[in-house]
Amino acid sequence: MDVQLIFSYFPGLTETQQEQFTKLGELYADWNSKINVISRKDMDHFYLHHVLHSLGIAKVVQFRPETKILDIGTGGGFPGIPLAILFPEASFHLVDSIGKKITVVKDVVKTLKLQNVEPQQTRAEELNRKYHFVVSRAVTQMANFFPWVKGKFRKEDIDPEFQNGIFYLKGGDVDEELEEMNVSYISYHLEDYFKEKFFETKKVVYIPYEGKR
Repeated sequence: MDVQLIFSYFPGLTETQQEQFTKLGELYADWNSKINVISRKDMDHFYLHHVLHSLGIAKVVQFRPETKILDIGTGGGFPGIPLAILFPEASFHLVDSIGKKITVVKDVVKTLKLQNVEPQQTRAEELNRKYHFVVSRAVTQMANFFPWVKGKFRKEDIDPEFQNGIFYLKGGDVDEELEEMNVSYISYHLEDYFKEKFFETKKVVYIPYEGKR
């Protein structure tokens, strides 16, 4: 587990951010010894498989101050926690239906003093709030995911480059799945940003809100 991997790809971090990313590894290792938040074998590659993978979204979009972001099916806090550390002036709402995972997220948020994160045990479809962007890490097939985000987007765009919409971390082929659903989308290949072999099949899929009719 080496936090230097994060520092090498994101060299402009503040001292606070560096401390927060460094503490992440210890916090999750401690929690993982009590409950299985992350698969045991994956903890050896924690910064690569979880933190850097989550930050793949940040290579595509820079969340501006006051952006409101919903992380659906956050599990132990991914991609929401690493993104919240990187973008302290954006607001993150992390939801998961599994209580023990949200317990972990709440502890991480409290320990790292992340003022911009709200963890909540709930199902996405039960939320009434509206957001600029939804992020998620391959929680389900897109056909299942879309109904969860229906009606969750604000009308006014906040980013000049990206309309409000979804940034979805996905491995393997997404084209067939999305073309069948007749939505517009852009795939960003993470191997263009990160040199590690782990990212060869990983993508960030951006789906603008208008593409979900």
